[in-house]
Amino acid sequence: MTGHEMLVDRYAIHGVLGRGGMAEVREGWDTRLNRPVAIKLLHPTLSADPGIRHRFEDEARSAARLCHQNIVTVYDFGEHQGAPFIVLERLPGQTLADIIAGGPMPVSHVRSMLDDVLAGLGVAHAAGVLHRDIKPGNILVSAPGDSMKVADFGIAKTAGAAHTMTGQIVGTMSYMSPERVAGAPASVGDDLYAVGLMGYEALVGRRAFPQDNPAALAHAIMDSTPAPVAAVRSDVDPVLAAVIDRAIARNALQRFASAEHMRAALAGDQRALRGDAVSAGSRPGTKVLEGHPIPSAPYRPQPPRQRVRTYGIAAGVLGVLAVSAFALAMEPASSTPAPQPVSTSTPVVPTPSVAPPPSPVVEQPAPVQPPPGGPAGRGHGKGDNKRG
Repeated sequence: MTGHEMLVDRYAIHGVLGRGGMAEVREGWDTRLNRPVAIKLLHPTLSADPGIRHRFEDEARSAARLCHQNIVTVYDFGEHQGAPFIVLERLPGQTLADIIAGGPMPVSHVRSMLDDVLAGLGVAHAAGVLHRDIKPGNILVSAPGDSMKVADFGIAKTAGAAHTMTGQIVGTMSYMSPERVAGAPASVGDDLYAVGLMGYEALVGRRAFPQDNPAALAHAIMDSTPAPVAAVRSDVDPVLAAVIDRAIARNALQRFASAEHMRAALAGDQRALRGDAVSAGSRPGTKVLEGHPIPSAPYRPQPPRQRVRTYGIAAGVLGVLAVSAFALAMEPASSTPAPQPVSTSTPVVPTPSVAPPPSPVVEQPAPVQPPPGGPAGRGHGKGDNKRG
């Protein structure tokens, strides 16, 4: 589609905001309501694939169920000349990735960003939706007050979406938990782990796991923990440092079990920082596993003999690497180096009550099968994702 073509006699289509492996995002205008919009169009060559169409439709349905100031709003969904499309709110700001590319963020801005993202994810999780691809490129900056909005639910998992193949890996490896890299099912805890990695990256100006080689990256995620925040940035207050260190702990039992729990700890709630259960409003009480914030001790790499146990799940890593080459071709262009996406997961059925994160000891995963269309890209200006 080019020029100023009309979509279903309502939306005027203008320039391209971003392209990715599955879709492109175009700038548009809603002629009925007289407002700017972003229009996400599935690539015509992929429209005939039932699996890809189902994934695209799931994105629309998943995001449309969510109404919150920290989640990008879905306005409409339909089909034009055989190609499905999603109409989204048009945001004028940048992505979090764009901001981090300019250097480490002020501590107060990082705290505000984390609070916004956790607020949006709390609503999504309560609705039974796991994002599964939380990363800086999927966090958009809205103009009013520079608040953050979670975008791109293109690989979100809902109770009604069961077409994802067993063993398939979906998401961006640099922000995956050790359990996900090993092939374990997605969970609320995986979204929160990725939030912690974003906070770390925003504070230090680089990814917690900066390895570019897929093999080295997978082993680093499964075998090591990033240096404590206090060791890499001394001006960070103890509460924020403890929250981020705990969120990205290699031991899943030490992490947060819900967005509400992590958000309360971020606000300085001592009970949440100790690992006590936190009220989630009208939702059923969430069981929080015992754990303590990771101490700000000098960073000590894991000794080789402790890493041997991790290599027992090397089949999961090999499966990830098998998909990496395929994913490299599907990653959209970016103004800054972006982590290489791969595919993951077994079906997950989120429930209204958030379950504790999975044990770090996982079973042998099923063989990895790359998705037909590849993972979603980045924000409006960086790929598939919604971006203003």
